[in-house]
Amino acid sequence: MSAPTADDLRARVRALLAENDPKTVARLDFLRARFDAGLAWVHFPAGLGGLDAPRSLQSVVDAELAEAGAPDNSPRQIVIGLGMAAPTILRFGTPEHHRRYLRPLWTGEEVWCQLFSEPGAGSDLAALGTKAVRDGNGGTPANGGVAGGGDWVVTGQKVWTSGAHLARFAILVTRTDPDVPKHQGMTYFVCDMSAPGVEVRPLRQITGEAEFNEVFLSEVRIPDSQRLGAVGEGWKVAQTTLMNERVAIGGTPMPREGGLLGPVAEAWREHPERRTPELHDRLLKLWVEAETLGLASSRLRQQLTAGQPGPEGSVMKLAFAELNQALSGLEVELHAEQGLVYDDWTMRRPVHIDFAARGPGYRYLRAKGNSIEGGTSEVLRNIVAERVLGLPSEPRVDKDVAWKDLPK
Repeated sequence: MSAPTADDLRARVRALLAENDPKTVARLDFLRARFDAGLAWVHFPAGLGGLDAPRSLQSVVDAELAEAGAPDNSPRQIVIGLGMAAPTILRFGTPEHHRRYLRPLWTGEEVWCQLFSEPGAGSDLAALGTKAVRDGNGGTPANGGVAGGGDWVVTGQKVWTSGAHLARFAILVTRTDPDVPKHQGMTYFVCDMSAPGVEVRPLRQITGEAEFNEVFLSEVRIPDSQRLGAVGEGWKVAQTTLMNERVAIGGTPMPREGGLLGPVAEAWREHPERRTPELHDRLLKLWVEAETLGLASSRLRQQLTAGQPGPEGSVMKLAFAELNQALSGLEVELHAEQGLVYDDWTMRRPVHIDFAARGPGYRYLRAKGNSIEGGTSEVLRNIVAERVLGLPSEPRVDKDVAWKDLPK
C-alpha cells in the first residue's frame, strides 16, 4: 500500500472537519478525533496517530487545520512528551506501551518529564547513580528478563527536571548493574510521577523563576512491564531520546527576525543615539548567524524525513545556545543602564519558557541556561568533534572500569 499523498491528507482533513466542527466540538474531543484519524503526526504508524506518510507532509495537515480554526495540542507546553518521550516509546516500547501512552501524550492530557540529569553526574549522563534493583523475577526471556513478573525498586535523585511538577509520567534512566563500565549496566523505564516515593521540589533559578525541579526517588516501585528496551541497554535507548531532544531545542523553525533577534532589532531601531560602528558590525554578524542557523535548521528537518536524527542535532543546539547568549548581551547594551533593570524577582512556575513576555534583563539571564540544558556546550563539542568531524576521541581512562570503582 503506497504512502498517502498531500491530496490524500487534505481529503482526510476535510473529512475530519466535517465530522468534528471545531466551532462546536470541545477542544479535547477534537484533538482525540484528529489523533484517531491519523493526522496527529502523519509519519507515525497507522493506528498510532499517523498514516506512515512522509514527515514533510505534516505541514500540509497543520496548514489546513489552522485555516479552519481548529485547536492545536499546545506543543510548547508538552515539548518533552512530543519531542523526546514519544519517539523513544515508539522505537523501544511494546505495542501495549504504544496504545497506553501515545494518544494522551499527543493530546496533552498527560504531561511528561525527563529524569536524566543528576547532581553527582554533572554533564556526564553515563555517570548517573540512581539505582534500580529488581525485586522478584520480572520481564520475559524475550526482553531480557525472567518470566514471572516483578518490580524494580528505584532510589536516587534527579535534578534540572523541567515540568516535573506538572508531569503524569517521566522517562527515567537508572543504574541496574554497578559491576560493569558506566555506559553499560543502565536501564530505561517509564516512571509514574504519582507513585509513592516520588517527591518533586522546585529549583529556583537566577531569573527568580522555578521552571526546573529536583526529583527525589525513594524506593519507588516500577513494574518491569514499564521498561523500555532490554535490561542493561539504557544508554542505547537514552541516545535516541537525547538526539531528539537536541533537535527539539535547536531545530525549531524560526521566522525572519524571530527568536531573540527580534527584540535586539527593535532596540536598535528605538535607540539610534546609541548606535556605533562596533555595535553595527556585531548586529550584522549576529543577524547573518541567525539566518544561517535558520537555513541549517530547515535542512536538518528535511533530513529527519529520511529517518532518525543524527549527531547533527548537537550542532544546532550548540549554535542556538551561543547565538542566544550573544543576542541577549547585545540587547542589554543597546538599552544601556535601563537594560540592567530587572522587572520582578517573584518566584514563578511557568508552564513553558517565554522569552518575549519579559524584558531584556530576563532574556539575558535566562539565555545563560541555553548552554546547560539539553546537554552542555562542552559535551556537545565533543559529540561534534568525534561523530560529525571524525576527530580522535578524548583519552578515556574509565572506559573499561566498573562503575562502582570509579571515583565519586
